[in-house]
Amino acid sequence: MDIKKLAAEAIGTFWLTFGGCGSAVIAAGFPDVGIGLLGVSLAFGLTVLTMAYAVGHVSGGHFNPAVTVGLAAGGRFPVGDIVPYVIAQVVGAVVAAAVLYVIASGTASFNPDGGFAANGYGEHSPGKYGLTAALLAELLLSAAFLFIIMGATHGKAPAGFAPIAIGLGLTLIHLISIPITNTSVNPARSTGPALFAGAWAIQQLWLFWVAPIVGGIIGGALYRWLSPEEPTGVVEGNPKSSAVRS
Repeated sequence: MDIKKLAAEAIGTFWLTFGGCGSAVIAAGFPDVGIGLLGVSLAFGLTVLTMAYAVGHVSGGHFNPAVTVGLAAGGRFPVGDIVPYVIAQVVGAVVAAAVLYVIASGTASFNPDGGFAANGYGEHSPGKYGLTAALLAELLLSAAFLFIIMGATHGKAPAGFAPIAIGLGLTLIHLISIPITNTSVNPARSTGPALFAGAWAIQQLWLFWVAPIVGGIIGGALYRWLSPEEPTGVVEGNPKSSAVRS
């Protein structure tokens, strides 16, 4: 496994977690000028869009274990490379959460027990949605995210625009589901903040691994069944045919 690909995945996932969760922790409710739900949703989409253009040509721009597994299910990524990619993504997310924790602690009003952008259900859901609703939302939206990624990066799709579609897709997903679970669709993004948010976040973390990965498999496999064959020159496992094609 090329260490540069793993570094790119770690850096991209760092940016996604730091930028997306940072917008929620630092800027979402800032007095009078808070960016709110719309701003946080856009921030997550922009992190993926910007890093997909920056390093997508290096690693494929997954930045998400559910994307890596879903692309493998869709025939776009080697199964044998899943574990190193996932480890790199989780490392990037945990480092991002640690840096964010240090920065956020710079104000006396900071309280990580308030959530620290962690994902949750029941009493820890922003809208107090229960387990069933949270599970279904994460499953469906993760499947939709992989479906968008598979379509946007297909060999017959317009070249160079995939990061825009993927970033806007993630923005839409957050607009739908922040009130339900604070939006995961990404086990690495969920793991980083959970380590700093308290015992409850660790206890509920299982859902934000299981649902996105199962949803990713469904979305990847469904698009593989639905879509036409890739044109000649698009090779399984090639970074340019995995998550970002440029």
